[in-house]
Amino acid sequence: MDDMLARFASNLIDRLEGPFSFRFLLQPIMAMIYATRDGLADAREHRPPYFWSLFTRPGQRRQLLGEGWTAVTRVIVLGVVMDVLYQLIVFRWIYPGELAVVVLGLAFVPYVLLRGPIERIASWWTTRRIHARPGPLKSGEDRPGRGRHVA
Repeated sequence: MDDMLARFASNLIDRLEGPFSFRFLLQPIMAMIYATRDGLADAREHRPPYFWSLFTRPGQRRQLLGEGWTAVTRVIVLGVVMDVLYQLIVFRWIYPGELAVVVLGLAFVPYVLLRGPIERIASWWTTRRIHARPGPLKSGEDRPGRGRHVA
């Protein structure tokens, strides 16, 4: 068991260099793009932050996880393909546990962690812009701080 954990840790660290190391940037960036897209959609629809909802709405947890999974399926599939190729080239063997940890760590975790904060920032931004913009004046009403304009 100790040998397996030592191999697991060593293999994960070794992935930072060598073939396909670019995926450590590519996959999180792609997950961030999807999280941004979905976080902005959440803000437009006035939905609560994604990650927070996973904990506070147990009745919707399955639906939310399925929605997140669907959103990053392409990133996950790309990650699986790249890691399988990496393992076949380097180890001449496929370790499914390592595959799952790498793919989920590079794609799904960044998505889940970023979608909620992006939604909050977008909600704050739109709320701030709405409240900062003066509304239309009613008939005969003056803007505060300005004299009445007579044409």
